[in-house]
Amino acid sequence: MEAVSTPEAPAAVGPYSQAVVSGGFVFTSGQIPLDPDTGEVAGGGFEGQVRRALASLDAVLRAAGSDRSRVVKVTVFLTDMGRFGVFNGLYEEFFGSHRPARSVVEVGALPRGVDVELEAVAELP
Repeated sequence: MEAVSTPEAPAAVGPYSQAVVSGGFVFTSGQIPLDPDTGEVAGGGFEGQVRRALASLDAVLRAAGSDRSRVVKVTVFLTDMGRFGVFNGLYEEFFGSHRPARSVVEVGALPRGVDVELEAVAELP
């Protein structure tokens, strides 16, 4: 197992890695919408949070030697399923025609009071 770290995504805020590489796959930790430079929650409301979390996910995948086109599974945590339509549109913009398996779950709360968290599993080339 190899730990992955990149300054282009928020640093881990606990005893975990941004991602690990094992068995030909990348397993990312949950990415919340923190600005990697300031550590603050991304601005721009819910849409800004989703875009920041996706950008962090992208950065971690690249640092691991993979990319979004190799993602096989995404798990999404939302604090309000009423925002599913907005999230889905941004997610489709991010992944384009690529359609990894996905679960979306509504949760009561997320770290730092954010509204979205994403994790993914991707193949390595």
